[in-house]
Amino acid sequence: MVRIGGLASGMDIDQIVSDLMKAERMPLDKIKQKKQTTEWQRDQYREMNRLLTEFRDSAFNMTLQSTYMVKSSSSADESKVTATATTSAGNASYTLSNVTMATAAKNISGAVSGTTKIDPSKSLWSQQSAFSGGLTWQTKTINQSAITVASDTTKVSLGKGAIDASSLPGSIVVTDKDGNDASYTIRTDNATDLGANEVFIDTATGEMTFGTQLVKDSTVQGFDYEQNYVSFAITTYDENGKAIEDDQKNGKMNFEFDGTKSLNDVISTINNSKVGISAFYDSGTDKIMFTRKDTGSLTDASGTGPQMKLEGAFLTQTLKLDQTNEQSGTDATFEINGLQTTRKSNTFTVSGVSFTLQDNFTAPVRVNVSNNTDKAVESIKDFVTKYNELIATLNGKTTEERYRDYSPLTDAQRESLTDKQAEQWEEKAKSGLLKNDSILSSGLNQMRSNWYSAVSGITGEFKQLTDIGITTSTNYMDRGKLVINETKLKQALEKDPQSVMDLFSKNGETTSEKGIVRRLRESVADTVSKIEQRAGRSTWTNTQFVLGRNLRDMDDQISRFESRLVQVEDRYWRQFTAMEKAIQNSNAQSMQLSQYFA
Repeated sequence: MVRIGGLASGMDIDQIVSDLMKAERMPLDKIKQKKQTTEWQRDQYREMNRLLTEFRDSAFNMTLQSTYMVKSSSSADESKVTATATTSAGNASYTLSNVTMATAAKNISGAVSGTTKIDPSKSLWSQQSAFSGGLTWQTKTINQSAITVASDTTKVSLGKGAIDASSLPGSIVVTDKDGNDASYTIRTDNATDLGANEVFIDTATGEMTFGTQLVKDSTVQGFDYEQNYVSFAITTYDENGKAIEDDQKNGKMNFEFDGTKSLNDVISTINNSKVGISAFYDSGTDKIMFTRKDTGSLTDASGTGPQMKLEGAFLTQTLKLDQTNEQSGTDATFEINGLQTTRKSNTFTVSGVSFTLQDNFTAPVRVNVSNNTDKAVESIKDFVTKYNELIATLNGKTTEERYRDYSPLTDAQRESLTDKQAEQWEEKAKSGLLKNDSILSSGLNQMRSNWYSAVSGITGEFKQLTDIGITTSTNYMDRGKLVINETKLKQALEKDPQSVMDLFSKNGETTSEKGIVRRLRESVADTVSKIEQRAGRSTWTNTQFVLGRNLRDMDDQISRFESRLVQVEDRYWRQFTAMEKAIQNSNAQSMQLSQYFA
């Protein structure tokens, strides 16, 4: 709304009303500043919750046995045998000798090429004459549906290659968009000198070339033809003598490839299947090699016959894989601490220790398993460091200076400051919003109590932190920071790791029976829940938490106040407008009287 005042009085009515409204707006600015402060406080609460939640999640690892019962293993000769110990392994020494490693079954083909060397990257259809053993095709019927021509062209693709030329019909019918039919005689020799009513079909690719251009939206009528393909089957067995099944659960893996696939495609499909064979073609020797991925004597339940049963002319004739040439896999044989035994694999587990044979050897090689206290110490140190960082942040928030003279800036105040000045002002305005906060202070006190209270029900030697070298800093400014005596902690882990683990992670029905970490996680979870009740989560609506409801009420107050300000401003303008009219009437009367006296 455009208002012009002061024409009769000569006063700057717009400025006068603006100044009056500044005074009227002061309570509204106070509400907006309070709202901004509440939003900052909400955000700071949520940031504290984020830190608490991250600490609680990271503390989970401190409840695991693997954090304290860390084992290390060492081999006297890692070129012959390596070992990895799990937490369940006991401290022990193992001696391995007279080792013969397990081997995998393999089958090497004869030379697969004839006078011309095969190219494994090209289609089987194009390479069929290069295989010395020939290539016997199987056929399947393709029901080709009608094809609509997308644009004016002479070329249309069937989408299938390796076509049996003898299965093609004598001609193809094409119907244009006006419904007119034209018949094209099929040729498969070549595309040169095509007649107007002829079409060449490339049997290798399935591409059709017409003697005349087909117009857009013409329809090539469907027809049936035979496509050439090869198929074969491979059967392998697991360590129980059971055939490894394909998705159809038929006891063997079936493979099928049309003539457009290459030898590389065939090999890749075998390698990626469940059959458990690694295959490759060596161009240097012109041979194909099949190797079982698993070692050991993996035959059928009877223990007889090949470990890789090959079926199909493509494998036995084209690729020259003779079943009788298979070299069977063998089990690993060895002595461990004087006990002669065997395994299917070169990696095996004994009493929680995983051994991996690297070579054949006869002379004894010793493997030792012992406690790895260094890693356990590092885990505990990292956890204590995270705790110290957390309480430092929380202590900082609850003791932060509050500058009550620095309220959030109004829009008018912000315009009068530079960006740097506004930033510095807001930094002080945000300071101390959580000072002496009851939720955070209570959470800190509870966490300190969790650390200092003894854990009841521990059968071992250590029942509280000071027993393992963890104490509170003597500097009162640290406000509960923990200090670790690494030497004492390491000695405790070496002496009684179970007791140290129980001190941190023991479970129990009462708080006193629970380990320190479990207490901490519960205390943190309780603090997080209380903060959420006050400050909510980012995904919550304002009605779900205390500060949100306060913000909602302030929004209502702001809306009502702004509506009232509009009414007040209208009233001021009506009053000044009435004054202007009165002055104008007075001026008019004065002029009229002046004319009479004149």
